[in-house]
Amino acid sequence: MKRKDDFEERRKHLANLSDEELYQRFWQLTEKVVDPLLELGRKHTTPSIERSVLLRMGISSLDAKPIVEGCIDRGLMGKGAGHVVYKLAKAKNISIKEAGSMLAEGEGWDEVVALFKS
Repeated sequence: MKRKDDFEERRKHLANLSDEELYQRFWQLTEKVVDPLLELGRKHTTPSIERSVLLRMGISSLDAKPIVEGCIDRGLMGKGAGHVVYKLAKAKNISIKEAGSMLAEGEGWDEVVALFKS
């Protein structure tokens, strides 16, 4: 089976573009492909992803699970567990690890909920 050589036909719309124009077109098309993926990532998350984010922030795996569960219980999953910990740390002027430990122990949740409502 021989493939029909239609390269010249398929490239007609690109033939008169300069290297810079081709470069710009490439990135425009790339954005069209990637934008929906980024939008999905912003709007949808899972407990597993949120625990992974917390681990990368330096929070222990033992603390990550109760933090994620606390976010789920309080309707904060859409904000991101890492964001929840970060916001508490900034509000109390403490480290990320300290804020994570507080939340894992059940402390500070009322303050976090209030921070996200304001």
